Amino acid sequence: MDWIYHLSIAVLLMLALFLAGVPVFVTFLVINIAGVFLLIGTSGFGLFANSIYQTATQTSLAAVPLFIVMGEILFRSGAIDVLIDAVDRILGRIRGRDYCLITVLSTVFGALCGSPVAVAALLGRTIMPSMNGRGFNTRLTSGAILGGATLAAIIPPSLGVIILRSLVDVSIAGLLIAGILPGILLATLMVAYTWLRILFNPGLEPQTDSINDTQRMAKDRVGAIIRILPFSLVIFFVMGLIMLGVATPSESAATGVVGALIVAAIYRKLSVKMFFESLLSAVSITAVLMVILLSSKLFGQLLAFIGASAGLMQAVSALDLSGGWMFLVLMAVPFFLCMFIDLFAIMMVAIPIYLPLLKVYGYDPVWFWMLFLINIVLGSMTPPFGYTLFSLKGAAPDVSLNDIYIGAWPMMIVFLIGMILMFVFPSIVTVIPGLFI
Repeated sequence: MDWIYHLSIAVLLMLALFLAGVPVFVTFLVINIAGVFLLIGTSGFGLFANSIYQTATQTSLAAVPLFIVMGEILFRSGAIDVLIDAVDRILGRIRGRDYCLITVLSTVFGALCGSPVAVAALLGRTIMPSMNGRGFNTRLTSGAILGGATLAAIIPPSLGVIILRSLVDVSIAGLLIAGILPGILLATLMVAYTWLRILFNPGLEPQTDSINDTQRMAKDRVGAIIRILPFSLVIFFVMGLIMLGVATPSESAATGVVGALIVAAIYRKLSVKMFFESLLSAVSITAVLMVILLSSKLFGQLLAFIGASAGLMQAVSALDLSGGWMFLVLMAVPFFLCMFIDLFAIMMVAIPIYLPLLKVYGYDPVWFWMLFLINIVLGSMTPPFGYTLFSLKGAAPDVSLNDIYIGAWPMMIVFLIGMILMFVFPSIVTVIPGLFI
């Protein structure tokens, strides 16, 4: 049972480094290098080099920097500002229009960058001050931002899915497409919750908002639809080509960059300076992600070397739990840890341990990993330690942490309801991948 001792030390050291503020990629490097040296010796560094080669040469990872470049181009070109204005006009007079706008925008931003923390920070800097200044309820606004930001890791094209695919043997196209219906379901539940809250408490929405809506003319909405049409190019170049079977996810990421450049040009925002700034930012982000992935590969190999993977499988099998109870156990641990640790870090740690257990219980891989992804991003939104909460607080310092906490709880319940529906009706996750893959 030495593997329990070694694994416990590794996890405790990892948590200590995270709590000390050490970056994720540095933490994994330290633990892996120390583990190789202490457990195998200097000869084990050949294993380290082999892990780097195996991970770095995965063709699916080519999509990571391309999706980042696509998002950077759309953000830096100012094309997103056009999207915000257009969606605002299209929504028109519906009850809770501005809260719904947050959900729509966070869904779009999440699809572009794939990071709940980034979306929460972006909306906290831009939308939150405007909403508070116009008299909207701070807690409901916080909840809408946090709930929408959490969709970032689910709505395709998702960097979280691409990272996940690099660690598990599942179709990347299947995982990407599998996020469509769950994302729509969760967004619909959030909008429905907001609508019901305002229906029973109209004071949550300023009366001036309704007056302004009545003054909107039909031609404004038509003009907004025309202005937003170029964004359909990006959606088609990414998801459309995958669903039609014309391009692989890596290829569609490249065409997505082309689509983003076309959109920026249509809005007359394309420039050489903007393009190179987008490339430099993408290189920086990709480098950090690659180090994490390389370290994760070695971490999984170290788990196998010390017998942790086999030991955990035997220990869990000995519990003699049903498939439903085991699923609950497998979801509970990362949910708790994601209150403290970045979701990508949790993926690096949990996936090598979970892989053999999936085979024992026969879970559908696409269904299980999609719910796993939703679960860990939900943990990052859960009070009191969810790091997405602190991202929003940092971006909106005038908003109290208590208001952010109170706004987050209802959205957490909404997500749990959505996960229960996906557990009871697995086809919500699997039906679209089954049609195209």
